[in-house]
Amino acid sequence: MHRRRRTALVLSAAIVAAAPLLTGCGSEAHPGAAAVVDGRRITVAQLESRVNEVRSAQRAASKDDAQYEQVIANTGTLTRDTLHGMVLDRVLDRAAKNAGVGVTRKDSQQMRAALEQQAGGSEALEAAWLTNYGVAPQRLDDSLRTEIEARKLASALGADMNTTDGKAAFWKAMSAASKQLDVDLNPRYGTWDVQKSSRVDAKTPWLREVTATGTQQTA
Repeated sequence: MHRRRRTALVLSAAIVAAAPLLTGCGSEAHPGAAAVVDGRRITVAQLESRVNEVRSAQRAASKDDAQYEQVIANTGTLTRDTLHGMVLDRVLDRAAKNAGVGVTRKDSQQMRAALEQQAGGSEALEAAWLTNYGVAPQRLDDSLRTEIEARKLASALGADMNTTDGKAAFWKAMSAASKQLDVDLNPRYGTWDVQKSSRVDAKTPWLREVTATGTQQTA
């Protein structure tokens, strides 16, 4: 499974960090919440559960402790990236709703079948998504739904994602959706910076996320 096979519309943290997208002040603490989107909380417990799913899958896929430790070192921003993805899922849902876009179960089944054929089976596809995109096997169908939703949104907008204008139209719709949802991060996970078009880590020396380099960066 290669990255080039994944659609250009993937809403991974790495791609979103380079695209005009979200607004959100992140100025108020929300006890127990990692983020608040449209008045609905993404709780710290929900975030930790998602991260643990990935870590458990990574551990099971590692041949020994040394390999697992290397995997952890290479994915030191997993918690922030996971939250980023959870927020983006909700933003994409709103943008799709605004455009009258929907995804059916058949859509997801067809895409999964095609990708499994390319990857060499279900397990191979799950392993590729875990390694390349930090998606736990039990979240693969959700990830594929996001892929399809993004593609359909671009189509509904008449946005060719191979062109500058097409990308601008897509991210404009996403930005409008995020404003409607009033995205707000718990400061411990950073803020949304419109000028820099990415999530920005909060500069709080008393709060650290252990990484291979001992630094906090946006993946």
